Amino acid sequence: MPKREHLRVLIADDHYLIREGTRRLLEDSGQITVLATVGTADELLTAVEHEQPDAVIADIRMPPEHQTEGITAAHTIRSRHPDIGVVVLSQHANEHYAFALFQHGTPGLAYLLKERIGDLDELIRALHEVAEGRSVIDPRIVEVLLHSHRAADSPLAQLSPRELDVLRLMAQGKNNRAIAETLTLSESTIEKHVNSTFAKLGLAEQPELHYRVTAVLTYLHHE
Repeated sequence: MPKREHLRVLIADDHYLIREGTRRLLEDSGQITVLATVGTADELLTAVEHEQPDAVIADIRMPPEHQTEGITAAHTIRSRHPDIGVVVLSQHANEHYAFALFQHGTPGLAYLLKERIGDLDELIRALHEVAEGRSVIDPRIVEVLLHSHRAADSPLAQLSPRELDVLRLMAQGKNNRAIAETLTLSESTIEKHVNSTFAKLGLAEQPELHYRVTAVLTYLHHE
């Protein structure tokens, strides 16, 4: 499926200045049309039904409880409209939020820190990724996930330092060529590290899923 050049997006955040500031940044890029901005998860679900966007940006915590309303809304949207991607934003690199968001699968979902709003290229990239059914997880959240699961009895302990490097980069959505360029290695060497990593973690490569994220999350779910 070819990449869409222009995306239609909804924004949900209970802070007016954040959602309007995000709207302005995205629209000024010339790549995004913001169809509406809303302040609650219920308003977001209603807007999705009316507007049928390509992708949605949602804060994790919204009224009424300010808990995980954004995650619940993301699951509802993906269930009702599998062609609509959702980028969930959080102020904190929280592994429990990551597990909750990706518990039913990773396609069409992204989990980014709210500070990425200031990195417009990264935010727009994430919107394109989820709109095409792929997934993104913030590199800082990947670091938290990996750091918290390095106990001696963890299968991650079986990975070499280079395989851990490859796993981090896979989880950031990089393909083998990009990983090779980042680590200054050949693509064939990266392919060997990828295969070795999956073998050690007991994960089967599934091309239809965005396994560069699943490699981290699926494994951690089975600790």
